[in-house]
Amino acid sequence: MTTPTILLIDDDPTLLELLSSHLQTAGYRPLTARDGASGLKLVEESAPDLVVLDVMMPNMNGWDVCERLRARRDVPPERLYPAPLERLYPIAIIMLTAKGEEIDKLRGFRLGVDDYVTKPFSFAELVARVGAVLSRVAHSPLPTHTLTSDDLTIDFEQRRVIVKEHLVELTPTEYRLIETLARHANRTVPTEMLLTEVWGHDYVGEVEQVKHYIWTLRKKIENDPGDPKHLITERGFGYRFE
Repeated sequence: MTTPTILLIDDDPTLLELLSSHLQTAGYRPLTARDGASGLKLVEESAPDLVVLDVMMPNMNGWDVCERLRARRDVPPERLYPAPLERLYPIAIIMLTAKGEEIDKLRGFRLGVDDYVTKPFSFAELVARVGAVLSRVAHSPLPTHTLTSDDLTIDFEQRRVIVKEHLVELTPTEYRLIETLARHANRTVPTEMLLTEVWGHDYVGEVEQVKHYIWTLRKKIENDPGDPKHLITERGFGYRFE
C-alpha cells in the first residue's frame, strides 16, 4: 500500500517541523514548503495526495494558492503528474485559518476546499482531519460499471463524471458526494447519512456542509442549477439523485 504524501504549505518553520513529525509518526510522508510558489512547484514535482495550506502567507496567500491548484483542471493531466495518473480529480485541500469566520468558509466552499482547521489547533486534531479527508478520497473496491441519467454519466471505476460528453472536474468531496447519492439512485438519502458517509462521524449536525456542496455540484452538472433535474432536495429530510 502506497504511503500517502501530505504537502504542508506554511510560512512558520516551527509549525512545519512539528506537524511533519506528527504526520510521519501517523504513517504519512510529509513534504514542506514555506511559501506558495515553492508549494506549487512541489505539487508539480511530487503529486501529493493532500495539501495542508495556510491562509495567511506573504506574497501569495493561501486563497491564491488554492485558486492556482483548482485552475489546474484546464491543464492536461499528463503535464501535471510525474507519476501514473490513478486519480482523475484534483488534490484534496485542507485550509488553516486563524479567523474561522463564515465568510472564509463560504469562499473556501466556492474554491472546492475539502476541510478547515482553525488556529490554534492541536496536532492530533489536524492529523485526524487529514485521515478523515483521505478516507473519503481513497479508492475503495468498486464494481466496474457506469450510471447514466439523460446527459450525465458517472463512471464508478474511473471515478469520472461526464456531462454532454465533457469531463466535469470535481473536487474529491464533490465526487464522493455525488457517488454516494448515485449509489442510492431514486431514493432519498438523509442529510445526516450523507454527512456520515462523505465527511465522517465528526461532522454529524453540520448540515451546511451538505448544502454548500450540493449547490457547487448543481452548478457543475445541472443545465439550470436553480431547477435541478439530477440532485433533488427533499426539504427537511435529505437529497435524491435521479
